[in-house]
Amino acid sequence: MMHGFIPPQRYFPYLTWPEIKQMPDKKNVVIIQPIGAIEQHGPHLPIAVDSAISLGVLGKALGQLEPTLPAYALPCLYYGKSNEHWGFPGTITLTATTLLSIIKEMAASIYRSGFRKLVLMNSHGGQPQIMEIAARDIHQEYQDFAVFPLFTWRVPHIVGDLLTAQEQEYGIHAGDAETSIMLSLLPEQVQMNQAVKEYPQGLPENSLLDMEGKLPFAWLTQELSTSGVMGDATVATKEKGDRILQSVADGWVQVIQDIYKFQQPNVN
Repeated sequence: MMHGFIPPQRYFPYLTWPEIKQMPDKKNVVIIQPIGAIEQHGPHLPIAVDSAISLGVLGKALGQLEPTLPAYALPCLYYGKSNEHWGFPGTITLTATTLLSIIKEMAASIYRSGFRKLVLMNSHGGQPQIMEIAARDIHQEYQDFAVFPLFTWRVPHIVGDLLTAQEQEYGIHAGDAETSIMLSLLPEQVQMNQAVKEYPQGLPENSLLDMEGKLPFAWLTQELSTSGVMGDATVATKEKGDRILQSVADGWVQVIQDIYKFQQPNVN
């Protein structure tokens, strides 16, 4: 069952080459590349978290789309740029250069098949910049190719309403939101008896500098957390995770609909 969370009729690798060749209106078909990571997520979560979130959210969203809207999921890119976590066993990381090359070569293949809309659906917070660079370079090379470097969590959703103010600011890794959504997606892989609460330590006080704001500094996870967790995983629940999953998937339904209707601006 290669498709996993993805509805089988929306799973690109299940198509035959004649079906792809004969597909109508290919320039508006939405091709979505889920991108995750294999990296530590504390003592309670599997290292597949970001990849599972990409596939789980995308699968739920694709299942809610109108059948007449053509959108397909590519196989997940499980490995990403995760070197901020390499101080913890199990993390597998690519360099930025390698990941950038993989994305650009994948996109060239999609373009050669006649498609003109590609979504880079990234769920790992350590690599949005790579998605943006890749998208700009791909579009510059193929100017009739619309490429969308999107972060899974940036669609409209209610997640902020379910988290404390401290969690919203500092719960950036393996905390309440990620643990809750994993309780919804892969509950048997979550070890809540190992869940911890640990927020980033040693951050500068009374400073314009912070971890991920407008004036960030470079950091490695082992410098800020002994457990690998940055957030409060102990308060996570499946009920919360079900609501988070549904809300983020609903946001992705809207985004996919907008991408299907999107036309690249061109003043010429």
